[in-house]
Amino acid sequence: MECRKFEITLISAHDLENVRILGKMKVHARVSIGSTNQETEKRTPTDGHGETNPTWNFTMKYTISESMIQHYNTMLVIKLYCKRKLGDRYVGEIHTPMKELFEFAKPMGGSCILSFPVQKGCVNSQGEIRFSCRFGEKVMLDDLLLAENLAAGMSLG
Repeated sequence: MECRKFEITLISAHDLENVRILGKMKVHARVSIGSTNQETEKRTPTDGHGETNPTWNFTMKYTISESMIQHYNTMLVIKLYCKRKLGDRYVGEIHTPMKELFEFAKPMGGSCILSFPVQKGCVNSQGEIRFSCRFGEKVMLDDLLLAENLAAGMSLG
């Protein structure tokens, strides 16, 4: 199966809606690709200082199948939450097709930095999220697993 490495670095968000009545906003992001399954969801650390302007500079790595960038139905979803003792409060999210990200990044060597307005429901909410992404070269899954196993074996010895 053909696949490629995909890295996304959530840089920051700014001017988010303050969803707290009392206390400071402590925001983290949850990222999923192609499904909203919580088992495959990855998340940033919580920014406890930026409040409505959080900064993470946090990189997440994925191996995605080539088919995920061939069709518009595979979505990158980034959801923002404010940490609370009584349960996290939803701030907003962005959705974008992986195919569009790939087509935008391809002319720039497979990497790009983007900003998207945060949405809540079907309307733009308040704020914007900024992230970078990078697509690796296309490889066969067998070759990728072999290379990762060799790299892991070399670092142990």
